[in-house]
Amino acid sequence: MPALDSANSGPLSGIVVADFSRVLAGPYCTMLLADLGAEVIKVEGPAGDDTRHWVPPRRDGVGTYYLAVNRNKRSIVLDLADPSDAEVAHALSARADVFIHNFKPGGLSRFGLDHDAVSARNPHVIYCSISGFGSDSKLPGYDLLVQGMSGLMSLTGGPDGPPYRSGISVFDVMTGLHSAIGVLAALHHRDVTGEGQHIETNLLSTALSTMVNQVSAYVAGDVVPRRMGNAHLSLFPYEPLATGDGELIVVAGNDGQFRRLCAALEIPGVADDERFATVGARNDNREELRPLLLERLATRSAQEWFGVLSAAGIPCGPINDVRGGVELAGELGLEPVVRAGDVPTVRNPIRMSATPPRYDLAPPALDADGDDVRAWLGLSPRTEGPSA
Repeated sequence: MPALDSANSGPLSGIVVADFSRVLAGPYCTMLLADLGAEVIKVEGPAGDDTRHWVPPRRDGVGTYYLAVNRNKRSIVLDLADPSDAEVAHALSARADVFIHNFKPGGLSRFGLDHDAVSARNPHVIYCSISGFGSDSKLPGYDLLVQGMSGLMSLTGGPDGPPYRSGISVFDVMTGLHSAIGVLAALHHRDVTGEGQHIETNLLSTALSTMVNQVSAYVAGDVVPRRMGNAHLSLFPYEPLATGDGELIVVAGNDGQFRRLCAALEIPGVADDERFATVGARNDNREELRPLLLERLATRSAQEWFGVLSAAGIPCGPINDVRGGVELAGELGLEPVVRAGDVPTVRNPIRMSATPPRYDLAPPALDADGDDVRAWLGLSPRTEGPSA
């Protein structure tokens, strides 16, 4: 199957992805696949992906939210209720290696694009359905709803304050990542057996898996975790601590690190105190330990302690804003910002020595590739522009 762009490179070069998803979980998944060389054809309704219009902030009139998760893709506008556009959608689904959508469960059936219909015309297809709460639920899959209903918000915020959402749509992103893993596994299975299959992911299941130790506390230990602010359920210190000027995140993940911390703070006797000598003891007696640490930390600024503790091999760090985080990555040589076309974008975090991620295409304008996709499918170009 020829690619729309014969210059595509990467480990997934030659794989065609029909992307019927929008907003975040699906587009994040398909962007990861596109970065690795897949030919991703983004199918949008006449109004375009919602995130094109989620502003501010914007760049050249387009929401930066959209720009964040749609590089390396082609855009075609299809009104699935229009018979001629439905024909294009069916032709695309017949030629794609991977079909991804995040319509509500059952939402594509009336267009002949559900799993049964697509796999009937394309038996080898990898069909990935992303939902909020599973294939049997009609609940809308917004990340905020899942953060609340999964229990995450009950864990976020101060112990005496209200629950808070995470600063990012964490379960959308993680569902997209899990979907990409599922697609890659299914492609390998198809290479071995020739069989396509149906992958299903949902935000709620992702949430419960992503909350790892907190959910395990309940299912394995019958403990319902509670909000603890920046504190950790099972480790202390593992939180920002006040210094003489500003806060510094200080971590002692094991007894050896705690001993080094006490030595650097010049309170070595604290590490020998039986109340604090082990992880469990420190957790049981954290309110007795906290003032001993704060007393010493108050003698220097956060920046000074950052230098001292880092030199002693103790995990610690300041609390940056987003600019500070990007600048830190730059200082560490991680080159966090690359350009996809003329759009600055955040580098794919995967480093590969032989087949690195690509950044060939800027996030596409709406229907930028509609006629090219139709020609590639052997269909006539659109006779009129996409309806508004």
